[in-house]
Amino acid sequence: MSEPRHPSADTVRRQAAAALSAAGIDSAAAEAAELVVHELGVEPGRLLLIDEVTDAQRRRIEHAVALRAERIPLQHITARAHFAGLELIVGPGVFVPRPETELLVEWALARIAAPGSPRPVHVVDLCSGSGALALAIAAAAPTATVTAVERSTVAADYLRRNVEAQHLTGRVRIALADATDGAAMAPLLQTASIVVSNPPYVPAASPVSPEVAHDPPEAVFSGASGMDVIAAMAPILAAATPPGCAVAIEHDDTTSDQVVDALRRAGGLEQVQAHHDLAGRPRFVSAVRPGGRGDERRAPEPDDGVEGWTA
Repeated sequence: MSEPRHPSADTVRRQAAAALSAAGIDSAAAEAAELVVHELGVEPGRLLLIDEVTDAQRRRIEHAVALRAERIPLQHITARAHFAGLELIVGPGVFVPRPETELLVEWALARIAAPGSPRPVHVVDLCSGSGALALAIAAAAPTATVTAVERSTVAADYLRRNVEAQHLTGRVRIALADATDGAAMAPLLQTASIVVSNPPYVPAASPVSPEVAHDPPEAVFSGASGMDVIAAMAPILAAATPPGCAVAIEHDDTTSDQVVDALRRAGGLEQVQAHHDLAGRPRFVSAVRPGGRGDERRAPEPDDGVEGWTA
């Protein structure tokens, strides 16, 4: 019996893992498997069942591995990012969501499920980017409506595609607006039950990985302190959210105390609390607008005259 003319998928995967490891990729084995699966167009569980990889397939895999070895983000090569159980469309021009941001999803879902939580639930996601937070919350909380706010038209295009791909067009609406513009935010926040945000927050002089360097700078950096966007958002949140609204903002490892201070100084927010991730790193700060359930006005519809609404 003659030997196979082409290598198996597992052999190609191991070769790809070795190349990525040599390039300094920490998770070389896992990323190699994802690249091979992506280029072959198969489910991960079928990789060991593929006895031969054609020359054309192998060339595509080698090209993808070469790009990753140059520290092009894996998500830019595969055009997808995994976040909170969802597969999102990403690429150049939009921030790639990180696993640590899933803590905001867990926090929001706990608020939604809490006894006495306001009904109906309207969640606002500020600086939404690809829509990771908005879509993860909407997918896990089918009674909630979500407004995803994003000022970049490039990022908003990814956001729109993700809303459609996740079949959430009826419950997730997109607002093209700047989260630091108080006049634009007022009509969006006045019916919010929960506000979440993963804004730009890295100090300008901070070193970042080669992968993060491929994210849009305006989605990563926020002035010398990393606080420019958060500091501008704090008084808007304090003034425009209704009684009982809960707020959570992700921040840089170094600025937890500054975020706590910004929310306290804004006035109108109470229960300001710092939260840490499982590794003990400061990750986000939450606060609550004091008062009862407040006025359960409906969330604005696209024809309510809110500038920038898109379907």
